[in-house]
Amino acid sequence: MCGIFGIVVEREQPLGQILTEAGQRLSYRGYDSVGCATLSGNGTIDLRKDVGKVDEVATRLNFGAMSGQRGIVQLRWATFGAPSQVNAQPHLDSDGDLVGAHNGNVVNNIELRQQFIAEGMTVRSTNDGESCIHAVERYVDRGYGMVEAIRSAYQDLEGDYAFIIGRAGEKQLYAFKKGSGLVVGIADGATCVSSDLPSILPLTRRILRVQDGEIVILWADHVELRRVEDGSLIEREVEEIAESMESVRKGGYAHFMLKEIHEQPQAAAELFHLLEASRHVAPMVERMAQARHLYLIGCGTSYHACLLGSVYLARLAGRAAVPVLAPQFIAQYGSAIGEEDVGLFVSQSGETKDVLNAMEIARQHGMGVLGLVNVPGSTLMNESERYLPLACGYEISVPATKTFMNQGLAFLYLALRMGGHATDVLARLPNLLEETIATVDPQLGPAEQALADRQDMYYLGYGATYGIALEGALKLKEITYAHCEGILSTEFKHGPLSAVQEGYPIVFVVGPEDVSLLVSAINETTTRGGRAIVIGEKNPRLRANAHDMIILPQAGPLLSPLLAVVPLQLLAYRLSLARGYDPDFPRNLSKTLTVD
Repeated sequence: MCGIFGIVVEREQPLGQILTEAGQRLSYRGYDSVGCATLSGNGTIDLRKDVGKVDEVATRLNFGAMSGQRGIVQLRWATFGAPSQVNAQPHLDSDGDLVGAHNGNVVNNIELRQQFIAEGMTVRSTNDGESCIHAVERYVDRGYGMVEAIRSAYQDLEGDYAFIIGRAGEKQLYAFKKGSGLVVGIADGATCVSSDLPSILPLTRRILRVQDGEIVILWADHVELRRVEDGSLIEREVEEIAESMESVRKGGYAHFMLKEIHEQPQAAAELFHLLEASRHVAPMVERMAQARHLYLIGCGTSYHACLLGSVYLARLAGRAAVPVLAPQFIAQYGSAIGEEDVGLFVSQSGETKDVLNAMEIARQHGMGVLGLVNVPGSTLMNESERYLPLACGYEISVPATKTFMNQGLAFLYLALRMGGHATDVLARLPNLLEETIATVDPQLGPAEQALADRQDMYYLGYGATYGIALEGALKLKEITYAHCEGILSTEFKHGPLSAVQEGYPIVFVVGPEDVSLLVSAINETTTRGGRAIVIGEKNPRLRANAHDMIILPQAGPLLSPLLAVVPLQLLAYRLSLARGYDPDFPRNLSKTLTVD
């Protein structure tokens, strides 16, 4: 997830400090590199960029000395192209007349780069932000005006993105969007545009929100909105923002955890588009399919995704995969692995010490190492033969939400591809997640009341929902400090059932294909006085046997497990607040565990 900001002022002036401060206010989004460009009235473009943090790069490259009438700053979170100076943004076109930066993912980046090179353009990087600039250059070189060039480029760029571009010798900036956020600020003697409000609000609280399929043209004293479809003008009222800066950073949500739960549909959409276009998927699938033994290795939330992934791979591809906690992988399998085996190592940060330890043992034995990771430039990414990015952007809240969702989605995608199935079923997931968030929240009251004062409880699942039950239990433990154990539903009768007494709550996560089996487990609880809370698709048998039911949208056995994690995330969030805790920063925990 990148951050972009552009500004237009009335006359030539120092812009470096303004751009640096805008970048600092976007830095909470997460990034690996930063760059600034200024455009002067004499037609020159000053571009400075490199890998590193805003303050360090700004000092080293002297952003403070940059001046002009227009400026752009970008913080890059790498997806296409490794973190490097040449891949950092903004980018120039072939002749250095255009400069621009984007936020998001252009998923046909590789195909576009090949086209641009064949057309004789100077392509300097492997970054998809540069593809945006050349997509516009292509039509400018054919004699199109900027708006018409942007309209044509919009049709060539596939994915979810927002883009800011300026041309030497002009007085305006242009920006357009398809999927990623974009907002305009209108100040006295200046206008600005950004991927996020925090970079705008210190300059003005008068804003316009840009919608998909729209172009905004910024002059120092006014802006225009136009439709990509036909170039026609759009009239829109200016808003006045009253919220505090902290509230705006959280997107109006009370906590980052809640914001990130609500970001899951967009994150899933971006990952699906990315996987559809990725040249790494096919060789990764082939490597996994040819392995003598295939291991899925992670810790905590990532391990729960591995459990789900092993079910998907078995059901859809007929491929046995062993999900294993990273430290246990060393003890249990470290002496038995060899060159014919493959491990898919899963980590949000790419720096989880337990996972890296397991990877090192795998490498020592010649085992194939693949990665599924969210942070570009991380150790896991760099040390993997091949890797897939999770494309979640930065998670600020310690409890993982959208990274788990995209890990599960990635495993499902790989399983479909390995089994030779169509992947278009996954295009439904973002809308289904939106529906789930909207419909389950009002249903949580009875479950919240049943669990409010409990310090000990169980979450049960089976098959694909076993990993979901474990993940839901982990969320509850992380941010309410209550003990919650996730268990395979069929194992509950082998001991833990003894804990059940009158009113004891048990949460059952039920996949649509497992209703008959889970009905038996539900009744093992209720006949002993326990209170059964069921999460699943609408089903009269579940409704008849449960005390409380949280109904999921009809999604089928593949997608229903991913939807089921949403009410568990929201329930943990609400219970944390009810107990007076901050869900974003639970005690004793860190987002990235870099110690043994």
